[in-house]
Amino acid sequence: MNFFSAAEVTANCVPMGEEKVKYPAYKTLFLGVLAGMLIALAAATSNTAVHDIANIGLARMTAGLLFPFGLAMVIVAGAELFTGSCLIAVSVLARRITLLRMLKNWLLVYFGNFVGSFLVAAACAWSGQLHYSGNALAAYTIKTAAAKCSLGFGNAIVLGIFCNLLVCLGVFMALSAKDQAGRVLGAYLPTAFFVICGFEHCIANMYYIPAGIFAAGIPQYAAKALELGVHTESLTWGNFFLANLLPVTLGNIVGGVALGAVMWICRMRGDPSTKRRNHAE
Repeated sequence: MNFFSAAEVTANCVPMGEEKVKYPAYKTLFLGVLAGMLIALAAATSNTAVHDIANIGLARMTAGLLFPFGLAMVIVAGAELFTGSCLIAVSVLARRITLLRMLKNWLLVYFGNFVGSFLVAAACAWSGQLHYSGNALAAYTIKTAAAKCSLGFGNAIVLGIFCNLLVCLGVFMALSAKDQAGRVLGAYLPTAFFVICGFEHCIANMYYIPAGIFAAGIPQYAAKALELGVHTESLTWGNFFLANLLPVTLGNIVGGVALGAVMWICRMRGDPSTKRRNHAE
């Protein structure tokens, strides 16, 4: 067969998680920065494509067609993305790594993702990339960031849960393929679903919101946003970290770990071969 079964993918997640937590800190950090940049570039691309589309359904569909290539690039490049790293929980449940080692990996990857996304956000805002359509792209970027900062805490958690349930399912489906095309397609479809639905991804938001804040600080961009009636009262660094990034990250963790736990319970828990392997090691 040209693919791995669900049970095989779940089992393969265990040594994969073991390998990831053994990386030197600098390697984990650099691969995290790379992943953050790739996701941010996908976010910048989708924003550029949809900023002048008035029909919301068409805009979401267009973003859904483009953004998923960010996750595909992360997978093909072997970069480290925090949301996908939630599947390391399978290795913890299998008792092959400790919770502490997983948390250390998460912290390094998360920080690396933040650095990569933040750098792309700053570069896009300050380099003139947001000049499209007479600064309308900048106004759209500000509007998107302000909307994300206006989400209720509970809403952001739920949207984060659904998002990473789909992202981790995309990673899971990519791991089921034995060829490059299958890996890309597997990652693509669930990611497209989360983008079209408007679910919240903490790493993507590390681009969307800082880019909006930076743009709002540039006079010509701020003037265009004001001209188009964009409300920016909620667009602050405090709201970025506390009203969006915190609840979305918590939701992403719940969604990703929940998928990993369900797959482990249904595909590995109580498997005699797994018990023998763990006992031997």
